[in-house]
Amino acid sequence: MLIKDVSELIGRTPLLEIDPAVHGLKNIRLYAKLEHLNPFGSIKDRSATGVLSEDFDEIVASGKTVVESSSGNMAKALSILCGMRKVPFRIVSSKIQVKEVKQVLQVLGAEIEELPALSACPDPSDPNNPVAYIERMIAGEPGKYHHTSQFTNDLNRKAHFDSTGPEIAEDAGAIDYFFAGLGTTGSSRGAGEYLKTVNAELRTIGIVAPRGQALPGIRSADEMFEVGLFDRSFYSDITEVTIDEAIDGMLVLARSLGVLGGPTSGANFAGALKYLQTLDAQATESKDLKAAFIVCDRMEWYLSYLQKHRPELFGQSGRKAARQTPSEKELAEVEEVPVDEAEAWLKPGSDGRRPLIVDMRGGLAFKAGHLKDAVNIPQDNLDEMANWGTPFADNFKVLFVCPTGDVSKVYAALFNRAGAVTASLKGGFVAWRDRGKKIERAKPARRKK
Repeated sequence: MLIKDVSELIGRTPLLEIDPAVHGLKNIRLYAKLEHLNPFGSIKDRSATGVLSEDFDEIVASGKTVVESSSGNMAKALSILCGMRKVPFRIVSSKIQVKEVKQVLQVLGAEIEELPALSACPDPSDPNNPVAYIERMIAGEPGKYHHTSQFTNDLNRKAHFDSTGPEIAEDAGAIDYFFAGLGTTGSSRGAGEYLKTVNAELRTIGIVAPRGQALPGIRSADEMFEVGLFDRSFYSDITEVTIDEAIDGMLVLARSLGVLGGPTSGANFAGALKYLQTLDAQATESKDLKAAFIVCDRMEWYLSYLQKHRPELFGQSGRKAARQTPSEKELAEVEEVPVDEAEAWLKPGSDGRRPLIVDMRGGLAFKAGHLKDAVNIPQDNLDEMANWGTPFADNFKVLFVCPTGDVSKVYAALFNRAGAVTASLKGGFVAWRDRGKKIERAKPARRKK
């Protein structure tokens, strides 16, 4: 096949019918849309093409810089497409968590502006975030930037309505169940809306991460409020998939089917199976239903992520196990201290030692306001600590504080496992602030005379 531009290879990806011996479903055919085979490695190749489609010629002619808030596949695809037309590309993001992704972006020549002081979870108390930062950039230098705005740009959704959905329908016919991870929701909504024109009874199921767990490209249900394209009424159901379930699903795809999808692809597969197995078991008569899910990107981008969350895959059985995802039982056992009881909880014990308050929020939010005597240890640093053990002495009391109390609960469980006596501030800093409790602010550094 002769082509003259690599972007001609975007789309027309294969649809794999999965062997029933692998998925175990008796009444449902399961298909995988192999979007990891796009030329730049992910379903975001379509999204990037879509958000540039109407303005690219004008961007090239005017010499504008394309800017986007992304730390993953969208950034890679935009970087390549812009580079092919000599258009500068700038990424503004909170700290890029996956090492390989950042390295690829550096090789591609993208200008990367990380905002590591930002919280890794939605933080209404944080005075800064990547999208607001981009808006200030644009206002400060009018005419210099073109913001592709993947979270609100309807061209993202339209790219999948026009291509991904029709391709699935052309290959498999009417689909009864469609599964996709929820990030910007462009692919799940766009493809799902088209598939619904073929089968009005289609059920679209969104896959999300549990609170406090980081799955690349997938948000938790609580984070979806930030996504302008998200429409809850469109989805028949929303189902959670844990990091461990996602990695297990990824391994089945790779080892049993030869599909080298990443953790998010594994999450879509695992979520589909979890949902469909219940339906299959309840079936009272033989049916011929069809379900499809997205293999959204490739495994190779995420080796460091896998090393972090499943070290035994790399022969690292001696590594500390503290960072493994806490179980539901461990989470249920975490003490959640209500705001009105926190001051009593923080009083010195019989040994005279005061409990430690660990504020996990980003540095900017911490400086703007925090609990008295709190220390700021952002989530990235806590991750490293949890990987290798705990800096807290056995039986030492620690109160974790995050924006809303969800992520802090996860880390309280992790360090409780490691021997500390931990608790999470219920409702987080937002609840503390809203109750009118005393807040300290960082004092500006004094200049030496």
